[in-house]
Amino acid sequence: MTPSPDHAILNAASALARRAAEEAAEFIQSHSGNVHDRDIHDKGINDFASFVDEGAQRIIVDAIEAAFPDHKILAEEGFKETGARLSDIPDYLWIVDPLDGTTNFMHGVPQYGVSIGLQYDGEMVMGVVRDVNRGETFHAIKGQGAFLDDRPCAVSASARLADSLITTGFPYKQFAYIDGYTEVIRAFWRDSRGVRRPGSASLDLAWVACGRFGGFFEQGIEAWDVAAGILLVTEAGGRYSDFSGREPGHPDSMPLGSEILASNGLIHGEMIDRMGPLRSPDKA
Repeated sequence: MTPSPDHAILNAASALARRAAEEAAEFIQSHSGNVHDRDIHDKGINDFASFVDEGAQRIIVDAIEAAFPDHKILAEEGFKETGARLSDIPDYLWIVDPLDGTTNFMHGVPQYGVSIGLQYDGEMVMGVVRDVNRGETFHAIKGQGAFLDDRPCAVSASARLADSLITTGFPYKQFAYIDGYTEVIRAFWRDSRGVRRPGSASLDLAWVACGRFGGFFEQGIEAWDVAAGILLVTEAGGRYSDFSGREPGHPDSMPLGSEILASNGLIHGEMIDRMGPLRSPDKA
């Protein structure tokens, strides 16, 4: 049997992550409106970073390394690569997105956050998401519930998709998904109260956890975009899976981030029913 993580470590990690996320958010805000094209480098198709992403990451990584020097770190801006499937990495692994919603930040759209997650033996055990502009901090420790600042939060109580607001992220790097997304979004437009695309997956998940959105789906993103958020959702009473309904631990489940569907749990089946156009034939 795999040993459980040390609760004292998790409590200390959560406190550290909240402080580091707040400090990183202050750094990001201090540069809001002051990043120019010359400050931005292109990591790939529609995938950008600047000194702001890198500076925020340094704040977070320095804090983690000072407190937990033996822990592994996977951070978006190339700080440390594990070179292994995340679920196979033993012990403690921090998964960090220092600025989730960089494109929004670059264009002055106030929807971006800081995401810090911690997994233990392949399972998410702690997560923090900081909304940079609203000053809200969402946090959870496995088995202890989810919180918005100091208040417990819970997923929406809506039992029908028809009564739920859905959020998603559009394909921005892998354009082969566009036709499938169009079909799926058409179904959600028709069958829900509406579809939103704010542009920050970590905040989308945090807003599912606190009941603002009933569900979220996206394809082709990375583990650091969703690691903290999925724990928020499950600790708030929700559920997440891939588009076929396979949850973590299933031998055929998709790698974290490649397909994610999160909900309040009550509408999960209705959402899966509408994901067919985005499932490959072997997952239908």
